[in-house]
Amino acid sequence: MRADRLVAALLLLQSRHRVTAADLATELEVSVATARRDLEALSAAGIPVYPQPGRGGGWSLVGGARTDLSGLSAPEAQALFLLVGPAAAVSNEAKAALRKLLRALPQGFRADAAAAADALLIDPARWGDREPTRPEVVTLLQRAVIRRRRVVLSYSGRSGTPSRRPVDPWGLVDKDETWYLLAGTDDGPRTFRVDRISAAEETDEPAPRPDDFVLAREWERIVGEIESRRSRTGATVLVDARYVSVLRSHFGRHCAVEAELPDGRARVRVAAPTPLDIARNLAGWGAGVEVVEPDSVRAELARIGTELLDRYQLEKRPEYS
Repeated sequence: MRADRLVAALLLLQSRHRVTAADLATELEVSVATARRDLEALSAAGIPVYPQPGRGGGWSLVGGARTDLSGLSAPEAQALFLLVGPAAAVSNEAKAALRKLLRALPQGFRADAAAAADALLIDPARWGDREPTRPEVVTLLQRAVIRRRRVVLSYSGRSGTPSRRPVDPWGLVDKDETWYLLAGTDDGPRTFRVDRISAAEETDEPAPRPDDFVLAREWERIVGEIESRRSRTGATVLVDARYVSVLRSHFGRHCAVEAELPDGRARVRVAAPTPLDIARNLAGWGAGVEVVEPDSVRAELARIGTELLDRYQLEKRPEYS
């Protein structure tokens, strides 16, 4: 979680006189851009972190290096706990870390810091959905990543046929309640969906990891490839401008407004893997959406409409006795 990185960044700043964004990126295994944003977030939150440009520069805490949290002022402590508090609401580990950080503060600061930690809450469950659960195998995989030990997976791919695969676990990613394992294999780097892992066994064999591997950077590359495949087909549609947000909920980031029209409609560009995928998302809109192009999407909509008409014409409904 980002709050965990912010705390780690702060502790690193306290233990060293000065750090660069590159130093922090190496320590936290994130990109330099992410490390720089984290440092800027600390500064914006009121933590006395400031950059020093030029050769030999970097980021420092006002007052020099510190070895604990007792050097923070009351407003600084509140700012820090405001950042960490939401993570503690959904993570037992973060909650335990928060208690330890709280004990490290001067007695006079603790009440306000604790209040700041309770000021924000993250509720990861959507309305009407079950409480999100963390697969049990994640704990085993996380330990193997940290210990750098090879793991043998019982994995079912898209075909559904299970197989045993020895892998070198490099990192885990939780994206929208779906976990992914990034790992090295005999065929090169691979990404595995954790919910397709029926069993995992940690071995005593070492699991080497490339020296230049950065989890955040590799995941960014993977997401880029997936999103590229998901947007192979584009379509231009016209929709009432009031409902653009609803249309965006269907297509996510693959939905962009190109223009607002005088008749109150918006010209929107949407994308999906195939013309059929776009048509299926738009079919329920009926006449509320007009597809300008391409003809392949228009043809799929016409075919879906014909199928529905053939199936649901009233005169063709069977008689039941």
